[in-house]
Amino acid sequence: GGPVASPTPSGPASAVVPAARWQAILDDLGRRGVDTGTVEVVSAREVTWNDGSLGCPKPGQFYTQALVPGLQVVVRAGVTEYDYRFGRGDRPKLCEK
Repeated sequence: GGPVASPTPSGPASAVVPAARWQAILDDLGRRGVDTGTVEVVSAREVTWNDGSLGCPKPGQFYTQALVPGLQVVVRAGVTEYDYRFGRGDRPKLCEK
């Protein structure tokens, strides 16, 4: 397995967002009252998270201490950016700073 040619010329930091995960992001934004017609991807990258918090721990919570392969998708709706994290599944976690 050498390097695989990517169909998109946007460099190694860019990942494809699977349709199921994109739909999950739109569904989550819709529940938050966001106009999903304006949502655009700022960045998408494959990440191996250090633990089950997906790089976004909440105080007082305990997380599985294992590497989790996942995806970070930052989207913008209007002037607001949303930082979504995925682990192994298709359920997005919004990381609110």
